[in-house]
Amino acid sequence: MAQRKTVGDDVEKETREEREAGAGAPAAAAGGRAPRRRQARGERRMADILDAAATVFAADGYEKGTTIAIARQAGMSPGSLYQFFPNKEAIAQALADRFTAQLLAAHREAFDGAPHAEGPVERLIDRMVDPLVAFNLANPGFKALLARPDMPAGLTEAVRPAQQALVGRVEAVVAARAPALPDADRARTARVAIQLFQAMIPLVVAAPAGDERAAMTRELKRALHGYLGPILTAHGEQA
Repeated sequence: MAQRKTVGDDVEKETREEREAGAGAPAAAAGGRAPRRRQARGERRMADILDAAATVFAADGYEKGTTIAIARQAGMSPGSLYQFFPNKEAIAQALADRFTAQLLAAHREAFDGAPHAEGPVERLIDRMVDPLVAFNLANPGFKALLARPDMPAGLTEAVRPAQQALVGRVEAVVAARAPALPDADRARTARVAIQLFQAMIPLVVAAPAGDERAAMTRELKRALHGYLGPILTAHGEQA
């Protein structure tokens, strides 16, 4: 007589598969197609959990956000979530690590590569702004999350160096375009340009995707050009 399958069997099967996916495939089976599929599935599930955690923490706060709420937002059982992260603190740390890595990658794309002293200011602004806009669109709730007073200090401090490095990056661009600008003016220009970007980026993120978001991005670039252009022009650069 065939043995009847129960809901418990399904849960056990799901948990076993999640454990294998979270472990990243046994070393003995490395190179096989099935382990690679399990590893890819595990990475997707971890990304889903982090996306869900960002949503829950930004909406409910860190203290009130629970692993049960995160699992529900991610569309999985709490048991499956625990195969990847042992507790809420580990989830928040992984979220901060991901945010920092993505922010640093956006900085490299925006500021490394082409010489800052060459070409029109419009092209320079395009090169700086586009990766940073893309980063903010990919992480719409994380700035609100970091600004919450109930976030652990260790997590916000882990991200802070990457955020503060942006000032030095922009200051280096201003120095390359306007080398005669005094140090104090250069630092002030960098801080104001960053504040302009930070003031307008929520409007870009909130705009509907498509024509309206593209138009709002152009307005952001126009504001930056309106501020930076005259400063660079006054020091011999073509704006």
